[in-house]
Amino acid sequence: MAVPDVTVVVVVHNAVPYLTACLDSLVGQSLPPGRLEVVAVDDGSTDGGGELLEEYAAHHPGLFRVVRQPDSGGPAGPADRGTALARGRYVLFLGTDDRLGAEALERLVAAADAWGSDVVVPNHVGVDGRLVPQGIFHADAESVGFADSALAWALSDGKLFRLDLIRRHGLRRDEGLKVFADHPFTLEACLRAGRVSVLADYDCYVPVLREDPGDVTERAGVLDRLRGIAALLRVAAELAAPGAESDAIRARGFAWDVPRLLQAGFLLLDGGLQERVCAEVARLVERFGAREVYHRLPVAARVRLELAVAGRPEALRDQIRYEAAHGEPPVVVDGRRHYAGLPAFRDARLGLPDELFLLREEPVAEAAPPLNLAQQLWRGVVPVQVRGRLRRHPLWRRLAESVNGGRGELGAVRAVGPVGPVGPVGQGELVGPGEPGLPSAPQ
Repeated sequence: MAVPDVTVVVVVHNAVPYLTACLDSLVGQSLPPGRLEVVAVDDGSTDGGGELLEEYAAHHPGLFRVVRQPDSGGPAGPADRGTALARGRYVLFLGTDDRLGAEALERLVAAADAWGSDVVVPNHVGVDGRLVPQGIFHADAESVGFADSALAWALSDGKLFRLDLIRRHGLRRDEGLKVFADHPFTLEACLRAGRVSVLADYDCYVPVLREDPGDVTERAGVLDRLRGIAALLRVAAELAAPGAESDAIRARGFAWDVPRLLQAGFLLLDGGLQERVCAEVARLVERFGAREVYHRLPVAARVRLELAVAGRPEALRDQIRYEAAHGEPPVVVDGRRHYAGLPAFRDARLGLPDELFLLREEPVAEAAPPLNLAQQLWRGVVPVQVRGRLRRHPLWRRLAESVNGGRGELGAVRAVGPVGPVGPVGQGELVGPGEPGLPSAPQ
């Protein structure tokens, strides 16, 4: 049999309300027959999803291969099983609540072949309220990395992967992870890839917001999520180059993944679980060097992390409630330093360092050099009004410049010195989504 260009792997578990649109988008692909195969793994669906897959396979012979198995408890195992059955040169993983643009696969394969890409990131356009950070999709890019793009904010497996890359490195998902199993897989693939590219000029991948409780991702608990985040950070620690590449990945984890577990949902946990979450967060902060990237995090995220590290769930609850009620905190000015006036700022009971709350630091003004003798005589003898009229004449300005060593009549005042650890912008300069502030939902 001829080798297909691409295999699409679809893992199905109780997704009938979304599954038809997903499968229709595969049937409608512009790739000619024989260049596409779909491996659909029914992971113990109880809503008729397996039967629906069988119907599509019967109506479209040669396109679908259906595998049915008992519920494995998560998407990792079935995704790996589908990958093992793939025959295409490339493989793409498609969520059952998502769909593809009609020309998506044809364009992705053409781009990968032209650029020699191991991974191609397709443009994602969310619908029905699904928010996707757009920083990496501003233009086509033949080659991107974590240090020079927002790749760290796009770690879902909804990408085109060269199948040889996956098999050569034995890339697999951790079946022990109930959620985020695709993130460490995708990160490792991108770090091992010879080239990662971006196809941004066509709406390839359409993620759909799924709100029904049947979604295993929504049913995962906070400790499941922390385990998934830890797995991602372990891959970065093992494979990412020290410096900009490692920092970009850690900044995503500690600016978004961990702090969002310390928001409103934290208040709903019982006291014992809150303490457990704080302990797990402390381990992540210490083990993976979160403080090395604090300068890239918003102040509120840094404070929530440190309150967890300190084992102070009561103060963390106060912080979460304050953010929900007040939004941006007032600015406290102390000399040249501007701080976020959050409740924990200079609270003696907590003892958090001021630097944690630092927004910016005004530059130091360097005094003008002392006036030379000619300048002193000039200012002492000539009235200020006359000096003003003379300064408007180009010939006179050139003469004054030559006398004053190029500084002009009044000398120079210039700003020198650092602007502080978080840079000159708001609550920290966050690299990732391509826009100021924190993105709504990294992939």
